[in-house]
Amino acid sequence: MHYITPDLCDAYPELVQVVEPMFSNFGGRDSFGGEIVTIKCFEDNSLVKEHVEQPGKGKVMVVDGGASMRRALLGDMLAEKAAKNGWEGLVIYGCVRDVDVLAQTELGIQALASHPMKTDKRGIGDLNVAVTFGGVTFRPGEYLYADNNGIIISPTALKMPE
Repeated sequence: MHYITPDLCDAYPELVQVVEPMFSNFGGRDSFGGEIVTIKCFEDNSLVKEHVEQPGKGKVMVVDGGASMRRALLGDMLAEKAAKNGWEGLVIYGCVRDVDVLAQTELGIQALASHPMKTDKRGIGDLNVAVTFGGVTFRPGEYLYADNNGIIISPTALKMPE
């Protein structure tokens, strides 16, 4: 499904919240949306690695990496697993790496920046907790839509206007 966030904002102004503009597109899909699954972690992508292995059809993984600019929470191998398992996209409040390969991956990926260093794997992080960044709170089970215009969230699923 192709989403256009300005059209969704116009159609549902009372429902949507707009994430502050700080993210860039890194994935092969420039438009994506779905039900939110959250991960809160800092410089440790163990939970991200674990969850890209799970079926993700209709879901968007929101990763609160604490805006770290020292490690990449997603690279080409995990992105390819996420795409293979049907994830619609990932929003990373932190960095990604292998950006040339990510751009060729059939997956929506928005992140703050790129960084070549991978994370440590210490098994630290929280799954499906409310996370707040960019002026909004992302809650598991709510919905996220993203494109080149920005990222919006809604408590319910939205349909593109005719």
